[in-house]
Amino acid sequence: MTAQTQPRPLNRQDYKTLGLAALGGALEFYDFIIFVFFAVVIGGLFFPADIPEWLRQFQTFGIFAAGYLARPLGGIIMAHFGDLVGRKRMFTLSIIMMALPTLLIGLLPTYDTLGILAPVLLLALRILQGAAIGGEVPGAWVFVAEHVPAKRVGVACGVLTGGLTAGILLGSLVATAINKGLTPAEVTEWGWRLAFVLGGVFGIVAMYLRRWLHETPVFAELQANKALAAELPLRTVLREHKGSVLISMLLTWLLSAAIVVVILMTPTYLQKAYAVTPADSLQANSLAIIALTIGCVVFGRLCDAIGSARTFLLGSAALAITVTLFYHGLQSGTESMVLNYVLAGFCVGIVGAVPYVMVNAFPAAVRFTGLSFSYNVAYAIFGGLTPMLVTLWMKEDVLAPSHYVTAVCAVGFVVGLALLMLNRRSAQTAASPA
Repeated sequence: MTAQTQPRPLNRQDYKTLGLAALGGALEFYDFIIFVFFAVVIGGLFFPADIPEWLRQFQTFGIFAAGYLARPLGGIIMAHFGDLVGRKRMFTLSIIMMALPTLLIGLLPTYDTLGILAPVLLLALRILQGAAIGGEVPGAWVFVAEHVPAKRVGVACGVLTGGLTAGILLGSLVATAINKGLTPAEVTEWGWRLAFVLGGVFGIVAMYLRRWLHETPVFAELQANKALAAELPLRTVLREHKGSVLISMLLTWLLSAAIVVVILMTPTYLQKAYAVTPADSLQANSLAIIALTIGCVVFGRLCDAIGSARTFLLGSAALAITVTLFYHGLQSGTESMVLNYVLAGFCVGIVGAVPYVMVNAFPAAVRFTGLSFSYNVAYAIFGGLTPMLVTLWMKEDVLAPSHYVTAVCAVGFVVGLALLMLNRRSAQTAASPA
């Protein structure tokens, strides 16, 4: 039995690795999502003033979605080299690919200055951000999972995912501070740029933090034993691990629906559909994200305690109930908005259990590629199209966000049942005589 599989508790080095990885991921994830918190302002600045409001919002979320559509290419390329030359190198490369476009967005001239070139350049920079985050998130999950004991992978993935969601919280807090500290005119004129320039600084800090991380013991062992992938890792994944790819993609659909709709789109939704002020909607969003961060750790810990199958059965049902309560409750007023949003945010924490399943679904030699391909392709499809789909759906039904997320929770519940059946079958096979 190797040190990686011994049932020991987390030690000081494990906590240091988790802390640095989570903090660096939070700063990089801030760079990726800060766009959505200023979607209304950006839409007004980078598109013509004479187009309908719904079309402007649709085009703005289209540019936001382009970052998701670019994730597979960046993720697959970085994962390929991550499986062949090391997790840490790719883990570090993603930072500079994120920081520079974020800084440039903060300095980009608007439509009044550049005309149609302004949204085109914004789109190009957003694509670069997407390529960077495509390698960052899967790389972070693999990195921490391969550093901790096997019996602690769930809580490690939960902590890391909580760190990534803390990046959303940081974005929400920065956006709240800017909206509360400046007048609407000042936010539109120059205040929104502060958030992106600050993101460039965060990227430099994250790059410095990664200097203190070490290559994973699992990859080092593969390298020492010359057991790295003998062929193109993606070819192996697609030939030998189709079932793992399918389960990982379905869970990514659940993750994308919960994060994109409940967390990222809802501040704008509250402002547009219920006339909640930007400051109040972002403040409620910040509290929901705090609950989400806690929920990620709780659901990750549940994977270690009761298994991933039961965790997804429980978490998917809880998310469906709380999301319905939140969005339908808005119909009768916003008095309970914050409490219901916090409850929904906590249950969005089921996303902290998603990487536990994915890192265990693929063997170490192709783990980075298998996880990155499944996660990024699914996120490009579901995460990329969700903002536009829900925006168009809301033209006919103001409760479209609720209906969409609840439907995807049913997918998570079915995956939980499938995992339960697979686990029972594996247990029966192990117990039967050879």
